[in-house]
Amino acid sequence: MSDLIEAPYADGLDDDRLREECGVFGVFGHPDAAAITALGLHALQHRGQEAAGIVSYDGKRFHSERRMGLVGESFSRREVIDRLPGSIAVGHVRYSTTGETVLRNVQPLFAELDGGGFAIGHNGNLTNGLTLRRQLVRDGALMQSTTDTEVILHLVARARRNRFIDRFIEGLRQLEGAYAFVGMTNKKLIGARDPFGIRPLVVGRLDGCPILASETCALDIIGAKYVRDIENGEVVVFDEDGLHSHKPFPPMQARPCIFEYIYFARPDSIVGGRNVYDVRKTMGAELAREAPATADVIVPVPDSGVPAAIGYAQQSGIPYELGIIRNHYVGRTFIQPTQSIREIGVRMKHSANRAVVSGKRIVLIDDSLVRGTTSVKIVAMMREAGAAEVHMRIASPPITHSDYYGIDTPERDKLLAATHDLEGMRKFIGADSLAFLSVDGIYRAMGIEQRDAARPQFTDHCFTGDYPTALTDRNDEAARPRQLSLLAEAG
Repeated sequence: MSDLIEAPYADGLDDDRLREECGVFGVFGHPDAAAITALGLHALQHRGQEAAGIVSYDGKRFHSERRMGLVGESFSRREVIDRLPGSIAVGHVRYSTTGETVLRNVQPLFAELDGGGFAIGHNGNLTNGLTLRRQLVRDGALMQSTTDTEVILHLVARARRNRFIDRFIEGLRQLEGAYAFVGMTNKKLIGARDPFGIRPLVVGRLDGCPILASETCALDIIGAKYVRDIENGEVVVFDEDGLHSHKPFPPMQARPCIFEYIYFARPDSIVGGRNVYDVRKTMGAELAREAPATADVIVPVPDSGVPAAIGYAQQSGIPYELGIIRNHYVGRTFIQPTQSIREIGVRMKHSANRAVVSGKRIVLIDDSLVRGTTSVKIVAMMREAGAAEVHMRIASPPITHSDYYGIDTPERDKLLAATHDLEGMRKFIGADSLAFLSVDGIYRAMGIEQRDAARPQFTDHCFTGDYPTALTDRNDEAARPRQLSLLAEAG
């Protein structure tokens, strides 16, 4: 779910992190639907911290509460939940990949369509969203937000089918890219995944009532039982008659996003039948086999590097220690007026554990390397704390290509691995050595011997450049200057 205007990056050690943009949740038929949705969104907070929203239906009318900030800041008060009565609810937490988060972009989005109200939340990114939006605006559509999610509302509204689900599917058929939708009408809870299943979505049950969620950790927090993953290309509908499954797309091999396992999903979630924590530890063990280091201590980059560092330490036999301490009670560090104040802001979030680091040969383990700015700061911090040697190991392959499916990545010329060779990257971050887990190493950690280049098992384009879908908006934007040039020549 993307916007149209580029946003600045935050400062501090978190400024170079990959970020997922959204988490979705829904419940059907439960008297405490809104309260349960708020709890589910709490568990999905890691997927988006900028805004949250809930829409409910009480049998007569829809109710919507959309707020800026964290779930706990907006939906922990009883009076807010009391304004969301009903037994059907959908919720959304948001991180915008681009653009300023403003209230009109906070989801779930709601519209009154022919036949009744419809609310929808979206995790992912439509790679033809801008193209569809331009076509809709040219045809007279009045857009109320700058998100690609609004496109599906207009497509459903314009569909010429009798049944709502047929109208919804007609809208889906026009979309490209990655999506996991959770929507609701006055009688239905709806979930849908794109044909490749890039973004996750699971089904659970609580007190006999169906639940939809981005991750199983949201089921755990409410005491719900996991039932199954929604399949790639599947649309599920829950109503008073039970579950209805639709498969409107030709069968395709699923290609879930590999970054759910590397970074995005919470470690206690089960994604595609795999425990995320175990996978990350295995990635660390594979990294130790592929890129050993002579060192005294293994140090994770908190918090995302912790499972891989444990796996690396267990495989290598080198002790694991917390050489970097993170302060979890500090909010976002905004850009400050002077460099000295910025450096203080960095130390507010992370500080070296000098007793562990001083005089030691250390191996820093992180989950990924994007622009390299975070790694520069961490390596410098370790040297300032007296580390004798600093070796960097990354538990994923080099990121050489940008993402267009809902991950906040810089343009390719800002990706360190796209502009530097391995030695150039090592010099840039200031480490004594640098190594990455291989692509096949990632697949081995997933229990697959090697990547099948003819039929890749995951969406791994950030490492390989193999995009599973068309990139219509990107290609149109790339062609636009040439088109304008030709028009000028013709004129």
